[in-house]
Amino acid sequence: MGNVTGPGTVPDRDQEFDRLVDEYQGPVLRMCYLTLCDKTLAEDAAQETFLKIYRTMDTFRGECSEKTWIMKIAVRTCYDMNRSGWFRFMNRRVTPEMLPEPAAEETDESDTELTAAVLRLPLKLREAILLHHYQGLNVNETADALGISHSSASGRLKRGREKLKELLEGRELYEP
Repeated sequence: MGNVTGPGTVPDRDQEFDRLVDEYQGPVLRMCYLTLCDKTLAEDAAQETFLKIYRTMDTFRGECSEKTWIMKIAVRTCYDMNRSGWFRFMNRRVTPEMLPEPAAEETDESDTELTAAVLRLPLKLREAILLHHYQGLNVNETADALGISHSSASGRLKRGREKLKELLEGRELYEP
């Protein structure tokens, strides 16, 4: 008599993990790339994100959406990489041409200008803008992914939009 596998067994877990990788690999890589501004580091962060997901996928309680949970892990992985000592000495200048290709090709020049402006935002504002506008998370999901309150997420989004408006109108971006 052969082994019987039920829900929660290794084949089901592996299939679920494969589905998560297929569905979220692109968005996670883009989020890591836009946060870390380095292709190799972003690939490492995305890989580490999926390793963390695999290790903890049985503990996902469903208190937030699957996408929010995954983006939260990706953001925290990028934070960890930002904190490492050698990271401060890396050249992190990113141009829109260096970004991984999105699912649909961008041909509009204003999209390129907007992406360049987003990349010039301070990290905290950039992450909020990326999660909310690029990854499609609502304000509560953005707050959960960043580990901050709803009002802090709203404030970061508001300040991020104001700074983007300044940038796109030709004014200089200043660091607070």
